[in-house]
Amino acid sequence: MTRRVKPETWKKIAKERIKILFDQAGKEFKKHPERSKRYVELARKMGMRYNVRLTKEMKMRFCKKCFSYLKPGVNCRVRTRRDKQSVVLTCLDCGFVSRYPYIREKGINKKG
Repeated sequence: MTRRVKPETWKKIAKERIKILFDQAGKEFKKHPERSKRYVELARKMGMRYNVRLTKEMKMRFCKKCFSYLKPGVNCRVRTRRDKQSVVLTCLDCGFVSRYPYIREKGINKKG
């Protein structure tokens, strides 16, 4: 039995809807955080169903454990680790810690 391939138009529509859901999650977070959490869950499910990857920015905007939309300073803590060269995001709802590596920019000549 072969697996059915989703048409590219479906994937394009799914990408647009995922972007819309993340935008709505950001707008609704202040008044209805539970609604923004639901929008993130729907966006993830849509991405899995239509085999669409979330962008790196989208992946960093929600907690991988409780799927809540993350706003720095409100429900998540952002720290940088200089020795390990990583950004540490801590969800204040469930305590899950996400680490993302970064590469420091090289200094630009400051002559003049």
